[in-house]
Amino acid sequence: MRILMTGATGLIGRELGKALAARGDTLACLVRGGRAHLPFPADRFDWRHDRPVPKEALAGVDAIVNLAGEPVADGRWTPRKKALIRDSRVLGTRALVRAALESGESLKAFVQGSAIGYWGDRGDEVLTGRSAKGAGFLADVVDDLEAGLRPLTERRPDVRTPAVRTGVVLARQGGALAKMLPLFRARVAGRLGDGRQWMSWIHIDDIVRLFLHALDSRANGVLEGVAPRPATNREFTAALCRSLGVFENAPAPSVAIRALYGEMGTIVLDSTRVEPALALASGFDFRFPSIDAALDDLLAPLRGSMREKVSEQWVPRQPAGIWPYFCDEKNLEELTPPFMRFRVLGKSTHEIGNGTLIDYRLALGGIPFAWQSRIEDWAPPHRFADTQVKGPYAHWHHLHEFVPMAGGTLMRDVVRYRLPAGWLGSTVAGCRVESTVAEIFRYRADRIAERFGKAG
Repeated sequence: MRILMTGATGLIGRELGKALAARGDTLACLVRGGRAHLPFPADRFDWRHDRPVPKEALAGVDAIVNLAGEPVADGRWTPRKKALIRDSRVLGTRALVRAALESGESLKAFVQGSAIGYWGDRGDEVLTGRSAKGAGFLADVVDDLEAGLRPLTERRPDVRTPAVRTGVVLARQGGALAKMLPLFRARVAGRLGDGRQWMSWIHIDDIVRLFLHALDSRANGVLEGVAPRPATNREFTAALCRSLGVFENAPAPSVAIRALYGEMGTIVLDSTRVEPALALASGFDFRFPSIDAALDDLLAPLRGSMREKVSEQWVPRQPAGIWPYFCDEKNLEELTPPFMRFRVLGKSTHEIGNGTLIDYRLALGGIPFAWQSRIEDWAPPHRFADTQVKGPYAHWHHLHEFVPMAGGTLMRDVVRYRLPAGWLGSTVAGCRVESTVAEIFRYRADRIAERFGKAG
């Protein structure tokens, strides 16, 4: 299939794009400026929600997946923020539907990313896709968003229009869980309010599979993007602490949350107990039905104060064409930001392979360090790792993967590290180190794109 997707740089969009490319689909992505490095190949078209969709973006498209929308949990809801939350979804959907009616002759499905905010704050009431709309700002936004599909359903009844109302997506590398982890690691977080409010959540793997199901099956109408077993905030907090291996702290009072976040605090204080009756009836099965199973899968690698950073980008070269560059340790200097003053001093073997020791000199926070790493898991041209033998971290393991995808390579870097001085070191320096590691990966991705970004 050829699929037109919005929201490709978001948490769900990046994972969905990889899954689609890996199975052989081609993608066109509507993006808002910038040149973010996507982990999958795609034709890009510049677009904003308040502008018409380029007609050429619809050429040969079999399906549209609309995931665009201003994040709702980033900062207080000022009048300007609320207008952007609404317009990015409602106006964006209308523009896509208008383009589909004008230029989508080959279109077979329009999969709409929606949200469980449609049901509002409903206490202990069990909700499904058949339940009535709730009250509140987000409920009105979602209602207007889904109403934008009606012209397409009325004029093109041959086009399926499933709407996936997504709950809290759990992932290590983004979304709500990633924002919670620093506070729980620092032992300063607990349940929110009285903890009795229901959280309707879903594992990142399951929500991606549900969008694939919406594309491939005969499903139509509302699909609940939530796991079969919602959890109260009290249950969620206990499961998170247990999976991460930390102690739960005192709860955050509701009055404090509302004072700090204003109306946006309703996201974590409202109770929405959704069960996926329509998703299950459509034939979808969940790999992670319980909160314990989901959090154990996501957080097991992070126990013991371990931290993780993942960077992915796709380049139009086969792994064998990229591998030689990474066999030369001197090229690491080109891939490292100048502020680190990184220099390779030498290696223990003539050719890099399993067991090779490489010595470096670098600076962290302006402080010079000597570093020695050992090469492990050497599997040309697909994988190798370097592990710190001597250096500033209590633990540092960097896995480099070169995965064949769509005629090119998905380059994946996974760093897992632990700071010295245990809980104290993690609390004092954790955020600063995370931002430094993120900056290193951004610089590295730009250099890789410059060197390998064109085929040939």
